[in-house]
Amino acid sequence: MSTALYIIKSPPVPALWFPHSLQKTPKFEIPIFRNPNISNSTSNCNSSKMLLLHRANAAPSLQVAVSEAMNLVQLSQPTWQSALLSNVVIFVLGSPILVSGLSPSGIAAAFLLGTLTWRAFGPSGFLLVATYFIIGTAATKVKMAQKEAQGVAEKRKGRRGPGSVIGSSAAGCICAFLSIFGVGGVEFSRLWQLGFVASFCTKLSDTVSSEIGKAYGKTTYLVTTFKVVPRGTEGAVSVEGTFAGIFASILLASVGCLTGQINAPEAVTCVIASQIANLGESIIGAALQEKPGFKWLNNDAVNIINISMGSILAVLMQQIVLQNLHT
Repeated sequence: MSTALYIIKSPPVPALWFPHSLQKTPKFEIPIFRNPNISNSTSNCNSSKMLLLHRANAAPSLQVAVSEAMNLVQLSQPTWQSALLSNVVIFVLGSPILVSGLSPSGIAAAFLLGTLTWRAFGPSGFLLVATYFIIGTAATKVKMAQKEAQGVAEKRKGRRGPGSVIGSSAAGCICAFLSIFGVGGVEFSRLWQLGFVASFCTKLSDTVSSEIGKAYGKTTYLVTTFKVVPRGTEGAVSVEGTFAGIFASILLASVGCLTGQINAPEAVTCVIASQIANLGESIIGAALQEKPGFKWLNNDAVNIINISMGSILAVLMQQIVLQNLHT
């Protein structure tokens, strides 16, 4: 039987990352002995190879985008560019969750918060805020029909607007800016990070205690007089809501600890500061909110006061601890 020798030459392999780095790879040849009777399939084989080569050449543009995105995300020091790109990707992928807990304008405000958080504290800071949002949204949705029937549910079925986003993150944003601009130098950078975590521990504890209290609280008391009042009354607390809020604060502080934002003693500081701040918030709500002369003191304003107290208390407590250690 006669045979013929055919040579198959591999096509150039495109570089994996950038088009401008494409280089020709050495060609290699493999001798194959084939029956000449099947030589008619050669043209079909060549067509298939050309199609594969065309598809391979179309890939670099996508590979460039993915490569640049990964390089930016993996930068050791976050930049505004990496923060913006990371938030775009995360917000697109997480849009089903976002629309369940935020209004369109609330999503826009959350995007600014997320970008600022990533720039200041990197992926770990962003993860902390994302955890806060998921737990807070879940607590808000608990027994929503019952809350609506009782008239104590959040508006828009719990979808928060920009005022709520800003009111819940104002102290954290200030800590983020202080960290970005290096106010106080390296010595204070850790304190700004602690204040950031404490502010969200405080707000999550407040949200969970309020929402769980409205859903499951058997008896609610006005914190200033311990008088029994209906669920949803400003300044009212319940045993069920209080314990749920403490647990939420511990959980978020643990996330901050596990991601390296804070250490274990600082996590304890965040929990203690959050509970003191929430007690203060309840007193303000019971004594002043919706009272004559304090119409400006709405929920968003009280939220700002609440998280600011939690953040400031955590920083002051940590400063006292550090001073005692140095003496």
